[in-house]
Amino acid sequence: MVRRYALRDDQWERIKASLPGTAEWVGVTAKDNRLFVDAVLYRYRAGIPWRDLPERFGDFRVVHSRHRRWCETGVWERVFKALAEEADNEYAMIDATIVRAHQHASGGKGGWNCRQLAVQKVD
Repeated sequence: MVRRYALRDDQWERIKASLPGTAEWVGVTAKDNRLFVDAVLYRYRAGIPWRDLPERFGDFRVVHSRHRRWCETGVWERVFKALAEEADNEYAMIDATIVRAHQHASGGKGGWNCRQLAVQKVD
């Protein structure tokens, strides 16, 4: 059964060996890396706060803490690179029906509101 926000089996096969918590890694063996990855994907794809994760993923505080640790150690970057190697971007397209500007975005004055904070004079 394929869940709506979960990884496909072929995607899981590409990343599972590079995830911490397996027998090859030093430290505690993870209970279920796939369930955890699916929980994070569900949270981001559904656009919900951590506390609204369904109970099937476990305690949201544990999921959030583990997610934060994986961010800090670069695990998510490795996962993204592994999945992006064979990405099929045929479906990806952006047009004006998707990207919308806020109603106050038009008619702004001037351009970028940037100023140089500290400029050293070069001799």
